Amino acid sequence: MRTLSGHESTALVAGLVALLDLERLDRDLYRGPAIPGATGRIFGGQVVAQAFMAAERSIDDDKIAHSLHAYFLRPGDERQPIILRVERDFDGRSFASRRVIAIQNGMPLLSLTASFQRLEEGLSHGAAMPDVPAPESLPSLADLADRYDGWPETVRRYLEHPSAVEMRPVGHPSFLQQGKAEPIARTWFRLRGPVPEDAALRRAILAYISDYALLSSALIPHGISMFRTAMQTASLDHAVWFHDEAPLDDWLLYATESDWAGRGRGHATGAIYSRDGRIIARTAQEGLIRLRPDRAAGGTIPHTP
Repeated sequence: MRTLSGHESTALVAGLVALLDLERLDRDLYRGPAIPGATGRIFGGQVVAQAFMAAERSIDDDKIAHSLHAYFLRPGDERQPIILRVERDFDGRSFASRRVIAIQNGMPLLSLTASFQRLEEGLSHGAAMPDVPAPESLPSLADLADRYDGWPETVRRYLEHPSAVEMRPVGHPSFLQQGKAEPIARTWFRLRGPVPEDAALRRAILAYISDYALLSSALIPHGISMFRTAMQTASLDHAVWFHDEAPLDDWLLYATESDWAGRGRGHATGAIYSRDGRIIARTAQEGLIRLRPDRAAGGTIPHTP
């Protein structure tokens, strides 16, 4: 498998950073760029991250984000920019709240609220990080491509697609299940290139990554994959709680699991840990996992930079 050069890795991260570099159109009105050369449906994490960056831009003091909650309303076209409108719902001494609508072609794609807090000391504890193999001992997604011979060609293309974020799953990726198992997935990830100094941008990148393979945890106990089973999947809502600064210059562990599925929907939660065991963020998502025997199997995953 070809290894990316340092120049290629740096360029991929620069592309992700550029995607989150919003153009200011007016006070609390921004435009998020499209992906050059893109051809399909927008990755949900992109819309969340761009809307979150718009909210961050409206915070003028020393408050930092502690949570975001988003509802996906419509699929978006990654070939077009996104307009982001911010509402300043509340500014207090300790907390501030923002509401953002992401718009394409005059229609809302996503509704996001974000809450910010002035940093303060308080009681502190955190759940222990799962015991998993070190990332250096695990194959990358690209290294796994040969294990899925006989699967739809979209699987190999996705696994081998150069990305700004390097992923190393523990076992099978949750979206490529080969049998029924406990609804638990573990994945190490890190940026391939230089990490931005801007803490708000680092949080936005974490929000972007947090949409990766979270909902697919709900497929694991059923032993099915969206690539081999005719189904319709889509994120419905997504939440992130930021507990600590994201050390994106080292490996982070994304531990996800699903506690429920039914009525054509699935629910999953996740925790992101630093390598030294600190909880950096927690996530939750509910999404559509609708079986569609009237469709052909062999789904696709949206492009990610």
